[in-house]
Amino acid sequence: MIVKTVFAGSGGQGVLVMGYILSTSAMMEGKHVTYLPSYGAEVRGGTANCTVCISSDEEIASPVASSPDYAVVMNRPSMLKYQEIIKSGGVMVINSSLVDTDPTRKDIETVKVPANDIALELGSDRTLNMIMLGAFAAKTGIATQESLMNGLSVVLKGKKGDVLELNRKGMMRGAEYV
Repeated sequence: MIVKTVFAGSGGQGVLVMGYILSTSAMMEGKHVTYLPSYGAEVRGGTANCTVCISSDEEIASPVASSPDYAVVMNRPSMLKYQEIIKSGGVMVINSSLVDTDPTRKDIETVKVPANDIALELGSDRTLNMIMLGAFAAKTGIATQESLMNGLSVVLKGKKGDVLELNRKGMMRGAEYV
């Protein structure tokens, strides 16, 4: 079975990194994976999203997710866009620090995570994406926190240990909101 996830927000929020870490951790587990990033020309502050498709039992023919099972949205425009295409019965993880309205669809489940507020408590807005990724993983079970940390270690190879520790704390705090 193929599971499709969209991560969406503004450039600079770490949207593409979330998808890349999830993809890397799934590949390290021997799963079939596609990762398709997309971002606006202006990059920081522009729109950014990526699609990650994961399957443990079949190859993936296309990285496009026309109706994803899951969406992780970092801002209101992303919530408005992806609420329209997420699969019925799907889950949307919402950064409730920046999204002040609920999706209009009642056939999807929502998980609200005050990611900006948590990042402020942790002392770094650079953990925003890891907070959301931790909540997403805890809700969906697609990846364990340990698997994500392994993927994070590969993606951030060469970074100082305190950066990894801060991101680990962010993931763990995000997982608490599920």
